[in-house]
Amino acid sequence: MNDKHAQLCASPEWATFLQDNVLPQAIGRAALGKELIEIGPGPGAATEWLHTKVERLVAVEVEAEAAARLAERFAGTNVEVHHGNGTALEFADESFDSAASFTMLHHVPTAALQNRLLAEILRVLRPGGVLVGADSLPSHALHEFHENDVYNPVEPSAFLVRLQTLGYVDITLSVGDGLTFSAHKSAVRP
Repeated sequence: MNDKHAQLCASPEWATFLQDNVLPQAIGRAALGKELIEIGPGPGAATEWLHTKVERLVAVEVEAEAAARLAERFAGTNVEVHHGNGTALEFADESFDSAASFTMLHHVPTAALQNRLLAEILRVLRPGGVLVGADSLPSHALHEFHENDVYNPVEPSAFLVRLQTLGYVDITLSVGDGLTFSAHKSAVRP
């Protein structure tokens, strides 16, 4: 992540924007249950809000330094931080009631890896579990903002088909200033 991007994501203004605008809209009426896995929390702006909504939050962060800072920040709370990769989650099938991914999918370098991450989330969700999230929409300004950074934005109409193909059901996408989404694992086992 380039310096200006890292500074923005760690700023109080970004946390306030996420917590006041993005998270409530993305979560909507979704039932998060007791146990949530958050993929790619970065500095924890979403984690701060999410951990008050569940009994246990497991945050999986790919960058070791960010994971260490997050673990220190949330020590003694209901947040467990794991340094790991969302494309190869270390958890058993059906371990979580819900999953969250906020403003991080565009940092996954290819659609194939994004799909692998989404498939892993589906694997660890319990039947009827929900994935909630948000991401930015493709734009020239964001492309420039991510200079020397991974920037692989999700195209909303293709994202719907990708989620369906992976096996998600009851999918809701909302396109406004950004993309918010929820998608469920079927409550019925095949």
